[in-house]
Amino acid sequence: PGIGHHANGATRWLSIGPLTVQPAEFLKIATILMLSLYLAKMRTKLHDMRFGLLGFGVIVGIPALLLLAQPNTSTTLVIGFTATALYFVAGAPLRDFAILTAIAVIGAGALVATRPYLMHRVQTFIHPEANALSSGYQIQQSLIAVGSGGLMGRGFGQSVQKFNYLPEPVGDSVFAVYGEEFGFVGTVLLVLLFTGFAARGFTIAAGSSSSFGSLAATGLTLLITISAFMNIGAMLGIMPLTGLPLPFVSHGGTALLCALASVGIILNIAAHRTKRK
Repeated sequence: PGIGHHANGATRWLSIGPLTVQPAEFLKIATILMLSLYLAKMRTKLHDMRFGLLGFGVIVGIPALLLLAQPNTSTTLVIGFTATALYFVAGAPLRDFAILTAIAVIGAGALVATRPYLMHRVQTFIHPEANALSSGYQIQQSLIAVGSGGLMGRGFGQSVQKFNYLPEPVGDSVFAVYGEEFGFVGTVLLVLLFTGFAARGFTIAAGSSSSFGSLAATGLTLLITISAFMNIGAMLGIMPLTGLPLPFVSHGGTALLCALASVGIILNIAAHRTKRK
């Protein structure tokens, strides 16, 4: 209160002098590092719900409640998906997977029922053509942009949709602009780059000399790749719009800073791996 910056129906930013910072980006890294440390220490006790599911719920639940209060549902989803995957990589029992799935379904249903903007996004996802000039406008313009790119694209800087047609062309919708300018070939290359990034991150995690390093590298790799594919999926209409930026590509100082910080941590883990003879 007092320093929060309100825009687009949410209070997600802090105004510090001339700078505007989005603390949720730092929260993502902090949550994954804290969860990785906890799981590394409790790896042999995860079958006990007191040390497994309860500890997981506290570490992930508190940040989730803070994010939902902003509201920032998309970042909550990214942290939730990443943390759950990390939990089961650490060796959690399938019993907990069933419990978390039930909690997620109930929670998602409650959010959609109580928050009209989420209901509109779900309805737009199911029937994107129903409100082409209102709630469905962004996805319609995104699909036009991607389709206009054809096989090879219009060429770098030659997008038409980014001029007064496509909302947030340098932010959430940057993939659509990229698809229009570089076409099918360019978008496939971008997807392969993110896939290669994920493969390299998981390789570093597998070679880590400590459980914490392995889990941290896995979590931070998932954090970036899940965000990337959720953004791409939303722009292609295969999942509801999320408002997530495309890592390393979308305009946004805090998001880029935290993505680079995540890569720095992964590279640090790689640098301290025990060399195999």
